[in-house]
Amino acid sequence: MSATDKIYTAALIVIGDEILSGRTHDKNIAQVASWLQVQGIRLGEVRVVADVEAHIVEAVNILRARNDYLFTTGGIGPTHDDISVDAIAAALGVDVVIHPEARAILERYYADKGGINEGRLRMARVPDGAELIPNRKSGAPGITIGNIYMMAGVPHITAGMLDALTGTLEGGAPLISETVGGFIPESEVADLLREVEQAHDTCQIGSYPFFREGKVGSNFVVRSVSQDDVNSCIDVLCEGLGERGWDFTPGGI
Repeated sequence: MSATDKIYTAALIVIGDEILSGRTHDKNIAQVASWLQVQGIRLGEVRVVADVEAHIVEAVNILRARNDYLFTTGGIGPTHDDISVDAIAAALGVDVVIHPEARAILERYYADKGGINEGRLRMARVPDGAELIPNRKSGAPGITIGNIYMMAGVPHITAGMLDALTGTLEGGAPLISETVGGFIPESEVADLLREVEQAHDTCQIGSYPFFREGKVGSNFVVRSVSQDDVNSCIDVLCEGLGERGWDFTPGGI
């Protein structure tokens, strides 16, 4: 097998008692899996682990060793039972430190929300040597160290972190993207976007709303490792937009 034929693999650990108790229905497995597929990376295993440090440490050390990438969701919030940072630091044999950039991000985010406190500062804690994954939704960043990517448990925040990582991981094939946009409220075509994406299982459609010239609009970005699949997806999306009476611009606005 040549270097270009290498199959890149990933595992996912879903962390949290609320998932295991059934109080919360996990949505991250599906979105992480579909995102990885578009990156040319194969999700080979998922584990759901309770908020028990020893159990998280065990899972982390097994899965990071036999995969190119390990993703985790959950347990990086402000409360006492958010122990993912401590567990992964223990698995790696490093200390937990306050990341100065993460602290600055949180101080800016909470400046008009009561300021930073002990709980909020917990979200600046990282395993020593870690870097940050941008979070455009709620300030508190994700964390990456080695081949481990730690993300929030809240699905829409996780989605934003995945978007920030898009195209940055070495995968099985380069990522290709095409954009179409218009003065189209994304809520008006959400069902169309879903239907088109489901019909093209190698593609991912990102929706990016904007407000310009006093009007609401959106750019829709189709990503895949296959140019033919991107072209097909864009064609079907444009056809659907046209059938619904929306004007659109190839390349986006």
